[in-house]
Amino acid sequence: MRATTSSQLFRTVLIQGAILTVAIAIVGGLVAFLAVGMPGLISALIGSAIALTFTSLTAIAVWVGGKLPLGGFYGLVLGGWLAKVIVFVLILSALNRVDGLNRPTIFFTIVASVLGGLAIDAVAVLRSRVPVVQS
Repeated sequence: MRATTSSQLFRTVLIQGAILTVAIAIVGGLVAFLAVGMPGLISALIGSAIALTFTSLTAIAVWVGGKLPLGGFYGLVLGGWLAKVIVFVLILSALNRVDGLNRPTIFFTIVASVLGGLAIDAVAVLRSRVPVVQS
């Protein structure tokens, strides 16, 4: 089904992104568990949760920002981006101090989720039929 409104488009992006992130958590968790044991599984779940949270917040910020005047849109999207970067750095620095986590697993699950999310975003936008002017 092709999205014909921005609400449908962002709903599609959020649902498909969540499905992808859960799939990456399962596959990455299984592979990491087989490779390094329980720390790998926990690390894959943490990485996927971080990726899902931040990619969802981005889509929601753009969705809500699209309903605001242009200045509000930029303020929400750029302010949200800055806040997410700061929180992301704080989370990763806190996780760096936790013993028993497999850092490469966290990294690769985040990267896989973000790249997959970007692909989902691109395909959803290209397939959509959302009018660019209001009647």
